[in-house]
Amino acid sequence: MTREESKHPHHHGGDSNHGNHECGKGTHSKEHGETCHQAHGQAVESHRAESHECHEHHEHHGGMEPHEAGGGTHDHFSHHAGMVEDFKKRFFVCLALSVPVLLLTPHFRSWVGLESLGFRGGHYLVFAISLVIFVYGGKPFLTGLVGELRERNPGMMTLIGFAITVAFVYSAVVVFGVTGSLDDVLFLELATLIDVMLLGHWIEMRSVMGASKALQDLVELLPSVAHKVFGDGVVRDVALEELKPGDRVLVRPGERIPADGLVQEGETNVDESMLTGESLPVSKKEGSKVIGGSVNQEGAITIVIEKTGKETYLSEVVEMVNRAQEAKSRTQDLANRAAFALTVIAISVGVITLVAWLLAKKGLGFSIQRSVAVMVITCPHALGLAIPLVVAVSTAIGARKGLLIRDRSAFERARMIDTVVFDKTGTLTEGRFGVADVIAVDGVASHQDIIYYAASVESLSEHPIARAIVEKARELGTGWGKVEDFQSIPGAGVRARLNGEEIWIVSPTWLAERGVDVARNPEVKTVMGGGKTLACVLKDEKPFGVVALSDVVRPESKEATRLLKERGLRCIMLTGDNEDVARAVSREVGISEYYAGLLPLEKAEKVKELKSRGFNVAMVGDGVNDAPSLVEADVGIAIGAGTEIAVESADIVLVRNDPRDIVSVIDLAGVTYRKMIQNLVWATGYNVVAIPLAAGALYSLNVVISPAVGAILMSVSTVIVAINARLLRLKERPA
Repeated sequence: MTREESKHPHHHGGDSNHGNHECGKGTHSKEHGETCHQAHGQAVESHRAESHECHEHHEHHGGMEPHEAGGGTHDHFSHHAGMVEDFKKRFFVCLALSVPVLLLTPHFRSWVGLESLGFRGGHYLVFAISLVIFVYGGKPFLTGLVGELRERNPGMMTLIGFAITVAFVYSAVVVFGVTGSLDDVLFLELATLIDVMLLGHWIEMRSVMGASKALQDLVELLPSVAHKVFGDGVVRDVALEELKPGDRVLVRPGERIPADGLVQEGETNVDESMLTGESLPVSKKEGSKVIGGSVNQEGAITIVIEKTGKETYLSEVVEMVNRAQEAKSRTQDLANRAAFALTVIAISVGVITLVAWLLAKKGLGFSIQRSVAVMVITCPHALGLAIPLVVAVSTAIGARKGLLIRDRSAFERARMIDTVVFDKTGTLTEGRFGVADVIAVDGVASHQDIIYYAASVESLSEHPIARAIVEKARELGTGWGKVEDFQSIPGAGVRARLNGEEIWIVSPTWLAERGVDVARNPEVKTVMGGGKTLACVLKDEKPFGVVALSDVVRPESKEATRLLKERGLRCIMLTGDNEDVARAVSREVGISEYYAGLLPLEKAEKVKELKSRGFNVAMVGDGVNDAPSLVEADVGIAIGAGTEIAVESADIVLVRNDPRDIVSVIDLAGVTYRKMIQNLVWATGYNVVAIPLAAGALYSLNVVISPAVGAILMSVSTVIVAINARLLRLKERPA
């Protein structure tokens, strides 16, 4: 049964109060622009040229590239894990090489009383060791410098690469007697600067990797092999990549389902909590859909594969989160512009500092030290990470809470939402009929008897109303009897014989045309005015009960609207159903403002009208039938789950079918934005103090920042930004 079928008038004479305006809604897709792959202005080209030593880890860790789940994505994670290990290795090698440089530096030896360690020609050995540190340890930064200049987008790597190159070249010139004194060499500063930068990168990369761990957990849900059932009934293990639609696969208890499909044989419960957020196991039987990566808990089942690779639900989740993490937000654009400006400032101030101290006759070595310190301490490393880290953490939190963020800019706008517009069917309601009331017309029959008779006849029908009545009988435990001579009578309803009695189920209209008015019963009259569909049960041509049915309201809808109104948000319902139905549902969920009888495009016009009046509007719908409205809204939120999740029209998808998650979206958007601003303020603000100190503004007070100390301060600033982003997790509420 489709959702549209559930909206048609009941087969018992067609006296449903449900309208059918919403039938045949068009499906639209929201056009999204190409997302910018550069996360904060670092050089992509240099990553291509030097992928293993890729210094641009922030760009990619802030939003991993979409790959096919179970294949490329795992390799992608392995690649980045290898990059973390590479920086770790470079750090420890350079740290070890820095020890002899330290011990052979005259200033250090005299300070600790180890003058005896010096020997003739020792400065050449220091040069040789420093050359190794410069080439091996500095390679990621030098490669980055070339890449950024090639992209005409100078940033962090330009600053670091330029600083270590100036320090090394100047020191080499001094060693070989071209100019200056051996006391002016900067080999120790060079070594410690590279050590600190490698350490900072290693720590930061680990932080970013941790922020994206939720995606890795998702990818690793898929098993490596599947038990394929061949035509002769033989079961053989095959690699996951070999599966294709139509294949039959055996899944034993405790195993993960390898791909999306339909249950062909068997019955079981499946744990889908990691994928959909559903905390309880979901019952699966023949014909049920299953999701790749979920866990089969009890019985063995055979499934027919429907989707593999990038078409699976798991891959869609990974790709959406990737896309959200990679998408440039307005705040990120601001951070990129600030980082570029800071780079220009750093180089300019560095040159001015060099010239100023030379004019002050402080010597070339001292002047270069001040210049290098300025360029290092001004490095926009923290600024470059300020937004991507928060994006990575917030989208990972959202994924765990069942909030799939497809459009980063729309997610930012969610914090400003003041009006939430709901579709009714499938959003506030479940989009299926349920028994709402059971009324004894003669005042004698019990509810159980009425449902028993109705379910006995309806058990042979596949209509949505019939299914709802049978489900109610199952719920009450009345069961249903075996009927004979079942007939579906056009324009009337259905009839059958049960234990020798003739049972009819018809509409009130059909009865009224024959002079029987069940509405004379006060209870029946009340429910008729509530927009419900009525099925009248007759025994031997005399009405003795009425079953009232309606679209089942989600139990979470009432709480969702209450929470939104407590936050001062305006709640509105739009529906294609008639006035009676709209009034009944809106009253039940606590929404005072609603609009009934709207076609899909009329809903979009209503959203447009609200926006023109200055409201910031979020539209919540099923993502397919409400596509025009979702596209028109400031933030489109689709409510849907499983393999049928409708995502093309929405900016954010609520996987768990829970309207209360709208509150989570708004709250997460707000705290995410605050973290972004905090990081931007810190990443730029500390330079106001740091740059003058590095340039030597307090030299007269003997306060001088060396390049190594500048590197430490810069890295500390970066780590603070990373920690602040990670603190978002403390705001995470249990899903």
